[in-house]
Amino acid sequence: MRKLRAVLVSAVLAIGVSLSIGATPANAETVNGIYTQYSDCQRVGTYGDDQGWWDDWRCEWKSQYYYYFLYA
Repeated sequence: MRKLRAVLVSAVLAIGVSLSIGATPANAETVNGIYTQYSDCQRVGTYGDDQGWWDDWRCEWKSQYYYYFLYA
């Protein structure tokens, strides 16, 4: 009985993980860089916009990490 329960729990967890992996929206922003200086984040964001890598981007300060995150 224990082996059957362990197999069932593992199967349920595997199915749950596989369903949640593909659940991100199509237009979700991704982190494209982490920077210590705001100016570096702005420079890379502008460069990526000029190169056509992304249309919209932003630099966001995360105080719990003490870094700027570039989202595009």
